[in-house]
Amino acid sequence: MANLFYGKIQTMNEETKQAIENSETKTTHSEGNQRKTIVIVTIIGVLLLVAIFFSTYWMLKNPQQTPTIRDIFIIFMGLEFLLLGVALIILILQLARLINLIQNEIKPILDSTNETVNTLKGTTAFLSDNLVEPVMKLNEYIAGFQRLLQISGLIKKK
Repeated sequence: MANLFYGKIQTMNEETKQAIENSETKTTHSEGNQRKTIVIVTIIGVLLLVAIFFSTYWMLKNPQQTPTIRDIFIIFMGLEFLLLGVALIILILQLARLINLIQNEIKPILDSTNETVNTLKGTTAFLSDNLVEPVMKLNEYIAGFQRLLQISGLIKKK
């Protein structure tokens, strides 16, 4: 019996060790991914700064082409703002759908769950008062009566 119990404890310890190792591996992978992301964002930022520097230098060397580049840049900025406006509209629509979902579907489910919990509370209180408590009192009386019979010597002790 003790060997069986000890064997189960060893199995549980091995499973616990494996779970810990798996969580440490996941943590290491997530830290590695986070570092890669930071490095990539840093490289993109540096490349963007270098591109701004060289484009500014090139425009200063060629002042006759600067107005054309400026106009093209303004057009691209307008397109970017247009895309941002569309994305913002989509975001607002998604938010409206989420609010509608919460109000019309999740709230009734929560209300129903709350009503069920209250019903269960009432049922357990009823069972406790009308079933469990009388049975416990009956057991108390029977145990007291058995003890009385044991003391008086009418029945043998177990």
